[in-house]
Amino acid sequence: MDGMTQENRQGEATRMGGASGYLTIDLAALARNYERLAAEVSPAKAAAVVKADAYGLGADRVVPKLYAQGCRHFFVAQFVEALRLRPLLPADAAIFVLNGLQLGNEFASARDGIVPVINSLEQWRQWASAAKALGRTLPAALQFDTGMSRLGVPPEDRATLADLVKAENGIDILFVMSHLASADDAGSEQNGDQHAEMARIAAEFSQFDTCFANSGGIFLGKAYHGVLARPGVALYGGAPTAGRANPMEPVVSLDVAVVQTRTVPSGTRVGYGASHVTTHETRLATIAAGYADGLPRSLSGRGAVYCDGIRLPIIGRVSMDSIIVDVSALPEGRLTLGSLVEVLGPHQTLEDVARDAGTISYEILTGLGHRYERNYR
Repeated sequence: MDGMTQENRQGEATRMGGASGYLTIDLAALARNYERLAAEVSPAKAAAVVKADAYGLGADRVVPKLYAQGCRHFFVAQFVEALRLRPLLPADAAIFVLNGLQLGNEFASARDGIVPVINSLEQWRQWASAAKALGRTLPAALQFDTGMSRLGVPPEDRATLADLVKAENGIDILFVMSHLASADDAGSEQNGDQHAEMARIAAEFSQFDTCFANSGGIFLGKAYHGVLARPGVALYGGAPTAGRANPMEPVVSLDVAVVQTRTVPSGTRVGYGASHVTTHETRLATIAAGYADGLPRSLSGRGAVYCDGIRLPIIGRVSMDSIIVDVSALPEGRLTLGSLVEVLGPHQTLEDVARDAGTISYEILTGLGHRYERNYR
């Protein structure tokens, strides 16, 4: 919004359609991020993790763009996400369900060409039983727990699974995989520990390729890549490695409209619970977004928005639908009804907001609500 005259800024939101907030999603930047990650892992391939509605940005718009960019492997978390994704993609695109099989999904998965990521002996037996009932071979990936204790075949079951794999079972294993728990911390010892465990698994299941790196893992080096990497947050502009310059382009920006402005004297209570009391005459603006729109309550008294590059601190508690900011640093009259302030953009990144909220960029990104007007470009 920088560079606009005072006159032009009056009623910005009205001219843009009157919405309370505008979430801009740059599909060209998304495509360039995919190219950047694909080049980083080459000659391995780059998949795309598009779970949670493509990290909240709209799978119906994100997935076709990534397919057009050359992506052919897509990962979701839940079976229902795969069902929604299937009509968006040609048959040559593979859709993997990271949570594997839930009871009752076997035949629908087989029918629609959805590939489960097998995490346990129980899931293996479900899929093998479906293959036998259908009289055909069904594809799968095998996930192993290498030290995260979340999903994957545990170490004590590997020998049993190896015997099952050797038997005639009707399952076509595309690759073996695991998930890095600390890849965003390049100095974490856990990365090396998990890599060593993955190497042992690769030796035990040497007939199969490996799939290992997530966003952070891509930048740990080629030893972590395998034949297929699975970037997620980095595709959407999130920093893959903490404490380092972000090599990815921002994909989202968020501007929110002003609802009301006022000037209050010293000693004025602000927001729920009077958690802030002014110590001098203060100019306030209330903006039309809150924790129902993905701006956490924990930003209260810690976060900020921006206008003309000037930081405007949040004061008082973040409400469900509104936030109060101190605009005393701006010229009087700069913000009026309908003016827009920057929540995400050139002056404030996902990581900045996440830091102020005491959380991670993933939570901020996936929480951005559906009351904003979404503009794809």
